[in-house]
Amino acid sequence: MKTAGIIGGSGYIGSYVTKTFLENGFSVRVSATDIKKKKKYDHLKQLPGAEDLEIVSLDTRDIASLKAFVDGCDVVVHGGTPFQLDVKDVTKELFEPTIKGTENFLNVIHESSTVKKVVVIASVASYNTGYPMPVAGKPEDYLYTESDEPHLNEEGHPYCQAKYHADQVVRKFVADHPDSDAEIVSVFPTGVMGPALSERDDSTSMGLQYLFRNKIAPNPFVQMLYDNDMEFAIVDVRDVAEGIYKAATINGLHGKNYYLSYESWKVSDMSRMLNNEPVVEKPRFVYSGKKAEQDLGISYKPAKVSFGDYVAGSGN
Repeated sequence: MKTAGIIGGSGYIGSYVTKTFLENGFSVRVSATDIKKKKKYDHLKQLPGAEDLEIVSLDTRDIASLKAFVDGCDVVVHGGTPFQLDVKDVTKELFEPTIKGTENFLNVIHESSTVKKVVVIASVASYNTGYPMPVAGKPEDYLYTESDEPHLNEEGHPYCQAKYHADQVVRKFVADHPDSDAEIVSVFPTGVMGPALSERDDSTSMGLQYLFRNKIAPNPFVQMLYDNDMEFAIVDVRDVAEGIYKAATINGLHGKNYYLSYESWKVSDMSRMLNNEPVVEKPRFVYSGKKAEQDLGISYKPAKVSFGDYVAGSGN
């Protein structure tokens, strides 16, 4: 039995990743930043195959902790960077765990004798730190693909900037280690939507769906999304998990980057779908997920399914 280490494996995306690896016969090791907070990971113990699940403490800023985590793993998925929009200390809450954590992780992987495959869960924000705004100078009908140069907007949200810099760390590492013993693949989900596997209340994706469904604006950023009827490229959380699993188990992908993305919708129509109302416009396709379709065999769910399943499972 092979072992997969999932950093961030109890979060919104990570829980589905953990579920997918367990379903496919892997022994799974999941990280917990605070092992005492069992409510954050207890839902994983209800998954089929949970007898092959291990929960261990991990601080990605600590080298010794990382070495202990990856020891004996065949595959490691790094999705442990915080997805926070409201932050007080940008350096401590975002930049250190995201950027320094990625640097530490790659150095530990390079020294590992067991890890053969790594999947880094990046973000559309790594390519465009102004997301969901378009890149300045691009035409309205521009189709973003993996061949685009990542764009840093210094006025972008700190979360987006942190993801950009972390991705740059990964790209440099891959370029500097073309003959690495471990294949490294990065995936770039757009706006991840759909139901959650847990009742955790710290998921930004779940929070946004709640806000959009109920037309609530708790801060100026969300109000701006309503005022501009902002368009979001969307991907189902379950498709993201499938893409990550495929990227981890298909050989010959070292250094590859994959957008995980499907339809793009304006906030007004997202709200309509979340309230089971007919949409006004048709979806656009702004960030191309076709490379992942071709190489990883993903078949994307339409946004209507993602939002419908969110509503069915949320009880809101």
